[in-house]
Amino acid sequence: MKVTKALILRCFLASLFLSLPFVFLYLLFPQQPHHPITNKDLKIRPGYSSYEAYIQRQLNKTLNPKLRKIWTTRDWNRKIPVFARFFEDLKDKSLLRNSSKALCIGARVGQEVEALRRIGVVDSVGMDLVPYPPLVVKGDFHNQPFPNDTFDFEFSNVFDHALYPQRFVAEIERTLKPDGVCVLHVALSRRADKYSANDLFSVQPLVELFRHSTLVHVREVDGFGLDTEVAFRKKGEPRHHL
Repeated sequence: MKVTKALILRCFLASLFLSLPFVFLYLLFPQQPHHPITNKDLKIRPGYSSYEAYIQRQLNKTLNPKLRKIWTTRDWNRKIPVFARFFEDLKDKSLLRNSSKALCIGARVGQEVEALRRIGVVDSVGMDLVPYPPLVVKGDFHNQPFPNDTFDFEFSNVFDHALYPQRFVAEIERTLKPDGVCVLHVALSRRADKYSANDLFSVQPLVELFRHSTLVHVREVDGFGLDTEVAFRKKGEPRHHL
């Protein structure tokens, strides 16, 4: 009897030890779906054996020393004025204000953040898997490291990199304040790069994903390979200032 009890105890402890990694992953990504959503206008690319494999592939691009050198030198002065014009247009449409607390999602080295600050939106920060202080903090856009209702404005041109688009959008809506604005630059008429995790063919899937927001603006843009700008306003009590 004693041998049986000891054996049962050992088996229990072994199973508990083996289950700890799965418990940790569940706590880290509690709302992450098991299967990405795919329909005719939003298709998830195959080939990722696990979430860790997906993250590693994204890091392969973000940490590429040649790309990072380009982003901080040649691209730095080329892209910031273009982003600044995009943001000035959004200010003209009252979708962005100097008083906005702004987040740029998937900001790499912070070109978008620098552009926001140069046009007067000084309370701006970027987020990416790899931080780039002082402009960009570390964070996964599937699980933003910010409290609820933090930002007045969120911008991203990396929607195509989201393996779980519904989680990507849910985190934006969670961290936006009521009446806050999210602006996405996406590619509809051309396919994105090899690091993309999804392909988008119309605005309709975005409308369906932003369940707690209203579509307020769509226009064509020339955004470094992205062709469409889409803006949503989170539902809630109207505010006098963003």
